[in-house]
Amino acid sequence: MSEALAVVETAGTGTSVPAVSGARQFWRRLRAQRAALVAAAVVALLVLVALAAPLLTALEGQDPTTYHPTLIDSARGGVPIGSFGGVSADHWLGVEPQTGRDMFARLVYGARVSLGVALAATVVQVAIGVAVGVAAALGNRWVDQLLSRITDIIVSMPLMIMSLALLAIVPSSFPRPVLVTLVIGLIAWGTIAKIVRAQTLSLKGLDYVSAARLSGWGTWRIARRELLPGLAAPVITYAALLVPANISVEAALSFLGVGVKPPTPSWGQMLTAADVWYQAAPQYLLLPAGALFVTVLALTVLGDGVRTALDPRAASRLRVGTGRKAATGTGTAAGHATEKEASA
Repeated sequence: MSEALAVVETAGTGTSVPAVSGARQFWRRLRAQRAALVAAAVVALLVLVALAAPLLTALEGQDPTTYHPTLIDSARGGVPIGSFGGVSADHWLGVEPQTGRDMFARLVYGARVSLGVALAATVVQVAIGVAVGVAAALGNRWVDQLLSRITDIIVSMPLMIMSLALLAIVPSSFPRPVLVTLVIGLIAWGTIAKIVRAQTLSLKGLDYVSAARLSGWGTWRIARRELLPGLAAPVITYAALLVPANISVEAALSFLGVGVKPPTPSWGQMLTAADVWYQAAPQYLLLPAGALFVTVLALTVLGDGVRTALDPRAASRLRVGTGRKAATGTGTAAGHATEKEASA
């Protein structure tokens, strides 16, 4: 299939027509979803901000670790001096309470940590899940049983509890962002392994895979040339939905104090330090919380758009309101028209 021209049967006839390129179909369906395009633009902007964090902070003339004790009011417990948390031409989003560190610099550098950990953890999860799922589906009965039971154990593990336990016992000298990435990736790959195994088993029975097997191809050549292209759609779909979940996990671990450690900025860590300042300096809480909300929402909408574009038979989970009503109304009108024609 992957090496031949794909054809599709025209409904009601015996003719065959060339199938439109899968990539072209995907982009056409994705472009038709305005919410997904807006979400993609937001995600691209966030990634650009994270990559350009050193340049942006250089333009501001600040960095995320320098203390500015003269910008806080020690008599009031360390509240920033000035309106809106000390917003000024030198500090675009104000400064932190007690420390006086620049909020803009810590926010953009925190984006690097949060997005980097989430994306890297997703890559680890996908790599392990695809390898285990394909091996289980293509192996003999004993291999399948062994890998399936290991996957069941991984799926049954509570992610947050296991992460807290592992992060608490690892020496603090180990780089924390790398550690959080590995912990999330090594604990949460079970679900994608199950999805890949089920999809591989269904693909094994298709004609083009049987033809490749009869032609003398080896198991792993069939997996690489015939099965992996067919697994791309479900794997990409699930990976797109894993990224926002991993951002939330990293933020939760940092909020609980076992994730990224100071002075490295992280949105979850900033929320941890801001929990007692929501009245005296609300921007200290609202800025990282708003950044997390926008990022997770954009990635979720984009992931849902990717899923719908790859599988047009599945309606979007986020589609609400007039779209469904219009579809229902159209279907009802068509039904009435059919009934009138039948009665005539």
